[in-house]
Amino acid sequence: MDLKEIEASVNQHYSEMVQIRRHLHMYPELSFKEVHTPAYIADYLRELSIDVKEGVGGRGVVGRLIVDESLPTVALRADFDALPIQDLKDTPYKSTVPGVMHACGHDAHTAVVLTAAKILSGMKDKLKGNIVFIHQHAEEVDPGGAIQMIADGCLDDVDAIFGQHVSTSLDVGTIGYKYGTATGIPDDFTVVIKGRGGHASRPHNTIDPVAAGIALCNQLQYAVTRRTNAMDSVVLSITMFNAGNQHNVIPDEVTIGGTIRTFNHDMQETMINELNRTLEGLVTTTGISYDLDYMRGYPPVVNDDAMTDIVVGSAEKMPSVTQTERLDPDLGGEDFSYYLQRVPGTFFYTGVRNSSFKADFPHHHAHFDIDEKGMINAVSVMLESVFTYLEKESR
Repeated sequence: MDLKEIEASVNQHYSEMVQIRRHLHMYPELSFKEVHTPAYIADYLRELSIDVKEGVGGRGVVGRLIVDESLPTVALRADFDALPIQDLKDTPYKSTVPGVMHACGHDAHTAVVLTAAKILSGMKDKLKGNIVFIHQHAEEVDPGGAIQMIADGCLDDVDAIFGQHVSTSLDVGTIGYKYGTATGIPDDFTVVIKGRGGHASRPHNTIDPVAAGIALCNQLQYAVTRRTNAMDSVVLSITMFNAGNQHNVIPDEVTIGGTIRTFNHDMQETMINELNRTLEGLVTTTGISYDLDYMRGYPPVVNDDAMTDIVVGSAEKMPSVTQTERLDPDLGGEDFSYYLQRVPGTFFYTGVRNSSFKADFPHHHAHFDIDEKGMINAVSVMLESVFTYLEKESR
């Protein structure tokens, strides 16, 4: 399939791709609670005469376009869960579900891979291999849907995989890529600090969990800046501090939550040790006790160089792509990493930023939106990458 055919086919299906994305945007579903979204995806794939399996790993959907089982097989992955955020946009397609919205672009990811499935199913005679369409639930919440779907066979007979993420950090027309390590390890933690409450005018008769909690937050920042090498990237953010509800009452408990982001397991273990050491120090100095719930996050995404070369080469050929940009690793988390631990692949980034109609808010923001024209680049690069990979493997 030449570039003109890809471009013409993608443009032909653009309106439908937008309709799919907007439908999903209006009816979002939270991680591990997806019901209507996977059913919608499965019905769409079946109409293309693609073999479909539902309930993969729980709520995932896998479509298989088989040309010849003796030929190589490449997978395309999209995630479809939403976030617990109230949609504050003023658009006709804003979320209809209170407190839930697609604030990370998973609706666009699904629309892109479904469009790729429609185009590829219509040219089965031109394929030099098989295609697996992996539609994954629950990317946003540990343990994530990827590892569950893999355990249930979504990668059976798959030789390679491509995935992409829309990005409002990149202008429309830009394709971003990363060689090697692309994302970090996103650990989360919750600490319940237990003291002994009492009257705020007599703090000497209490074991103050608020003061201990404040000390914990400060000392953990000290651990980041003074216990780790400045050349090792570490982010520690306290995102929750819940304590008390009365001005003159010292509460019995404080709940603190946050995230620790690292790039390697040695630094991950260092920060876990520092968290435990700091808490034990507070037990000694303040008399508190505590419960710690520490949740290890996804492993880092590590892209295969050869597969990244394919994406970069494909992007540089596409007329609709105006720029390719090599990006630095970042400390976001992404469970696409589990697929890459089993088969070679790469995860690239599609620019969807357009300030002219407010498609420039960060991910996980209540006003998040995209310039849907960016989806043309996402599906075009995926298609060209598929054809390039299969052509290479069939030689």
